[in-house]
Amino acid sequence: MSSSRKGVVILGIYVADLAFRAGRLPRMGETLLGSGFALGPGGKGSNQAVAAARAGTAIPVTFITKIGRDAFADIGLATWKSDGITTDYVVQMESEPTGAAFIFVSTETGDNAIIVNGGAAGTITIEDVEDAATAIRSAAVFMTQFEQPIDAARRGLEIARQAGVTTILNPAPAASADDGLYGLCDYVTPNESEASTITGLPVDTLEQARAAGDDLLRRGAGVALITLGERGALYHSGRESILVPAFPVETVVETTGAGDAFNGGFAAALAEGMKPLEAARFACAAAALSVGKAGTAPSMPRRAEIDRLMKAHP
Repeated sequence: MSSSRKGVVILGIYVADLAFRAGRLPRMGETLLGSGFALGPGGKGSNQAVAAARAGTAIPVTFITKIGRDAFADIGLATWKSDGITTDYVVQMESEPTGAAFIFVSTETGDNAIIVNGGAAGTITIEDVEDAATAIRSAAVFMTQFEQPIDAARRGLEIARQAGVTTILNPAPAASADDGLYGLCDYVTPNESEASTITGLPVDTLEQARAAGDDLLRRGAGVALITLGERGALYHSGRESILVPAFPVETVVETTGAGDAFNGGFAAALAEGMKPLEAARFACAAAALSVGKAGTAPSMPRRAEIDRLMKAHP
């Protein structure tokens, strides 16, 4: 990684999260009374940008997306401004609304189920990504996901790879993509479910996760970094396969943002120059802290919190 490259550039979607808390999901035709509701900023790309900005120390974070001109957009703009995220490549559209996500959070387990519509961000094109090429080429780390059109994600990865920028693909939600896409990625970071969907293999045990990791490597990924919930994360490369253990969590409030906290923390750590395994441990700490708070972007931890947790569990 060139010393002249700085910070993290993230391509992804922003949506407004409408989170409902209840004991269970309603059946078709049924109405349930919930026990809580929150409206806030969300979308994997936006959440990961917030996570990276809060976890990083003096590294610039740039977010590439499209939003509408409405109240949901205002929430996103205020969030990015508050966390010092560069929005030079956030395009506001007159013709499309800002995206939104329905999030069900179980009051019994803290687990979640989500329906997302990208709205304006669902129209991100290759041309939009090329407009941000200068920012991508100058970054230390470029990261994207599968919530926006995959062609746009591919173009971002191509631009970054050609410039020697470290590339991260968080393949969420899991989608069909040719192996050439994975060949553009230094790191691929699925969770258990996504790894299983992509590879067609079960990922219930550590050995099964390693087999899924092998499949991702065969597809061209440099490293498969598979998040395994309360077990931690599997760092699986052609040279080593190491389980990075999870940090202890006293109370699970909500798991919705844990994957985004992990990815944003990992990207920030790499951009700061941490070694990959050290960065993965840093990311696990960020994820552990996020599940102790409600919300997605609001639950992303700040650097001081991460440092304290890592120091308490050397």
